[in-house]
Amino acid sequence: MANRCSALAAYYPTGLHGRPGEPGVKLQEIPDLSLWQIAGWPDTMELIHLAITDGMNSDRLPAGRALAGSKGVAFQVEPLKFWLLAEAPPVFKEAHGVILDLSHSRTQIRISGPEAQTCLSRLLPLDLRDHSFPQNAVASSGIHHVGITLWRSELGFELFIPRGFARSIWELLLETAEQFGSEVI
Repeated sequence: MANRCSALAAYYPTGLHGRPGEPGVKLQEIPDLSLWQIAGWPDTMELIHLAITDGMNSDRLPAGRALAGSKGVAFQVEPLKFWLLAEAPPVFKEAHGVILDLSHSRTQIRISGPEAQTCLSRLLPLDLRDHSFPQNAVASSGIHHVGITLWRSELGFELFIPRGFARSIWELLLETAEQFGSEVI
């Protein structure tokens, strides 16, 4: 495997920023992303579902929600496409679907802290309140015309950003988070 170089390595100002005091927003790039896209066809989706959910203690992937299990985290990003955060993809016959390694094409940024929801609400056209976007909710959206995927994990909001736009979105996140007091971890 090729050595991975962070898209944010040249601009990663660790420490506290913005408003003094306890940080309201914490920003962190998650290194060594292992992300697989699994796509199937309408007549093979049941087999794809079975391959993904095997070992996850579930018989279905809930629509618009992430499913965490012993083999990783899976979520549906399109009607016939799934993403899987895992070390290895599931095994199934080539005729049933295709697998694509997206690990090097995306940057994962975690936004957490008591003001994370408010901070992100200023950049995303989504209702991120707890009752509308609870833990394990997943959505595709955009920040400044850049398509992103958002997952609300137990640790915070996980953004999956195309690598080529990672720095510009990172700069927007840093600038927006400063008003709440931020910490880059």
